[in-house]
Amino acid sequence: MEPQYTVLARRFRPQTFSEVVGQERVAQTLRNAIHEGRVAHAYLFTGARGVGKTSMARIFAKALNCPFVKDGVPCNECEQCRGISVGQDVDVSEIDGASNRGIDDIRSLRANVNIKSMRSKYKVYIIDEVHMLTKEAFNALLKTLEEPPPMVKFVFCTTEANKVPDTILSRCQRFDFGTISTDNITIRLRQLAEAEGFQVDEAALELVARRAAGSMRDSQSLFDQLLAFGSDHITSADVHRLLGTAPDDRLTGLIDALIERRRDEALVRLDDALREGVQLEAFTDQLVAYFRDLLVAACGAGDVPLLSVGNDCREILRQQSQRWGLQTIATGMQILAESKARMQRVTYGRALAELALVRISLLEDLDRLDDLIAQLKGGVVVSQAATGTPRNLSATPGTGSLPPQPPLSPPPVSSRPSPPVPTEKKNDVVASPAPKALAEPVPISNNPNTERKTNFEWKPGCEKDLQSLIADRLNDIAGTSVRRASSLAIIGPNVLEFSIPINYDVERKTLERPDTIVRLESILAEVAGQPVRVRFRSAEAVGPVSKPTAVAAPVNRAQIVDEPEDAYLQQVTGVFGVKSWKVKDVVVEAVESDSTEVQSE
Repeated sequence: MEPQYTVLARRFRPQTFSEVVGQERVAQTLRNAIHEGRVAHAYLFTGARGVGKTSMARIFAKALNCPFVKDGVPCNECEQCRGISVGQDVDVSEIDGASNRGIDDIRSLRANVNIKSMRSKYKVYIIDEVHMLTKEAFNALLKTLEEPPPMVKFVFCTTEANKVPDTILSRCQRFDFGTISTDNITIRLRQLAEAEGFQVDEAALELVARRAAGSMRDSQSLFDQLLAFGSDHITSADVHRLLGTAPDDRLTGLIDALIERRRDEALVRLDDALREGVQLEAFTDQLVAYFRDLLVAACGAGDVPLLSVGNDCREILRQQSQRWGLQTIATGMQILAESKARMQRVTYGRALAELALVRISLLEDLDRLDDLIAQLKGGVVVSQAATGTPRNLSATPGTGSLPPQPPLSPPPVSSRPSPPVPTEKKNDVVASPAPKALAEPVPISNNPNTERKTNFEWKPGCEKDLQSLIADRLNDIAGTSVRRASSLAIIGPNVLEFSIPINYDVERKTLERPDTIVRLESILAEVAGQPVRVRFRSAEAVGPVSKPTAVAAPVNRAQIVDEPEDAYLQQVTGVFGVKSWKVKDVVVEAVESDSTEVQSE
């Protein structure tokens, strides 16, 4: 019978503190604590998966119980060390917190914790994935964890320390395990390849190390799979075929196509990669990591390690980041990240990937947009809406900067001081100042008989003339609405108040439109020679004249008309689609007044 194969991660598991790669700080602290006799009763090891938490806990247990320990280093030859290494020592209990998470399991632990150790100095309880314990189990463990028997030690291992209650954390010494660098993983994989008798290219080792993302156990699992997949000589192509990833030159070529907006070539490169066996999910992860590396290069962080390609591509990344710009890279990375999140929930992942590539190719140079905004804020570039003169807002090709423009001269300021605006009444509606960009020339009536007044005397008492002047300038429905205002009132030197009857809803909505307010204030500023604000208030409803009791019965004469003579009724006919009007002339003999009642049909 052939012996059972043991995976690399178990066969080459660290046996001493020095063999735990990347956790020298934690190892040195534990060795000093054992050497000086300052061992705490409970420890919490937290960090990402595969960084050596459980291995460190076993080594710590061996160092506590090894009879031949020297300077905190176990001998790994005695019976206790060998039993702990394989997880079969009676005094060291390894408990899976995910499957033994209930209160009954903790009660069993509490019942056994007072039993003296069989052959070792300490009883050690290693609880892996301790965050999986229930709330009741944690509560049952509190008292025992705070005051355990003198020869009992607890070591808790978890990847999610935030799920451990604070009452537990406060009773433990916490050690945070960091992720392992790519260089350290590469060194360890090279040692494993030599021990196994395989020849592996350096590029292949770097690919596996980058794919492990800081986890030593993940890198060893991938490397074990690679040794079974390849031959005696393993290259980077073998790694790409195994992992379903694309080589570095394919990534750099695709990004060049996106920068130069060759969308057809970008889609063809994606299709070629999928045809050659590259997995879409893995390829999308590579693109996200590549944009991250572009971001690092654009920020000038030359010492930060790359995640998607080798160090030999760092110069290519720097050139691409300079051609594209930091803002564009950040936006493209966000597009890819959103597409990656959506791809996990749908079956049309390729379409989403192609859409993301096309969207990225459509991005302009967003860094130049920041320059444009800065120049607009400084008054260097003047828009056509503000001056009436068109300006060229495009940047000079190849420079990334805008051509110089003459500064915008400030508007004339009135020499008279502006008194404070009086407080508005409860029902008043004050129009807020419109943005300057909305300002436009006021249309002037084409009627030659209309005289344009520029020296109008702005003072109370001239409201009637002012109402006629404004209505003549606004030769549309707005002018008609001004005529139908019940009254105008000049309040102070810079406020004009329109009184609109409550039942004139169409007139109110017409005059309160932002563009109408801009036109009104422009006319008033020209007439008064200073900025004038307009506001509106509600007046009493206008209704039919009440008939006295002693007045004789009126005589009614009605007729049907298609197009009324009144200009306001003509506007209403066009807006609301009225077909005909029924006009009644009401003649009241006793009052000697003539009124007309109009009813639409």
